[in-house]
Amino acid sequence: MTTPPPGLRERKKQATREALREAALRLAMERGPDQVRVEDIAEAAGVSPRTYNNYFASREQAIVSAVTADREARIAAAFAARPEGVRLADAVTEAVVEQYTNTGEREHQALLLITTQTALRDAFLDTTAGIELPLTAVIAERLGNAEAHTARVLAASVTAAVRIALEGWLRPAGTAETAGSFAAGGLVVPAGSLPDRLRTALAPLAPAFDAAEQRTQP
Repeated sequence: MTTPPPGLRERKKQATREALREAALRLAMERGPDQVRVEDIAEAAGVSPRTYNNYFASREQAIVSAVTADREARIAAAFAARPEGVRLADAVTEAVVEQYTNTGEREHQALLLITTQTALRDAFLDTTAGIELPLTAVIAERLGNAEAHTARVLAASVTAAVRIALEGWLRPAGTAETAGSFAAGGLVVPAGSLPDRLRTALAPLAPAFDAAEQRTQP
């Protein structure tokens, strides 16, 4: 079934959202996150603060959105694009890894900025919740309607695993003093290979994916 293109109103809303998140990231990189107000972002995007509040609940949410925009939909699309013969667990894992690690220099610099503050890091981690519903839909389509509940459980498990992997990747290495400075908003250097952390976190889910897949086979 083909999804109809968005109407004019939806296109305008999307354009406003994009303008706000791009303004938020640009100002944060120019001035530092602490020196950016909601009013500054709204002015730079050409809208009112009230309009801003219709799209984002905080400054941090807008900044992070510039990096994570539509990632949940892209994960679902990447999974759906895998050939049907690919093992279900592998299709999910590779879709997640691809969309979390296939970033350019701009995204890399933005991620380094996000690691400088606990509030930005938390907002970044919170975006993982968006994975669940789109992934539920495509897993259910692959498994069949009879497995809709299973698809939801699997997608929720993937969401939790991704968050755990990201928390471990962003965790500061070193002593208790380092951990304390991180909690206070100190700089965090991502630790280790993110693809490896994602695959390790998702690996325990493979038996559940395999079992669900086997139940749907003729």
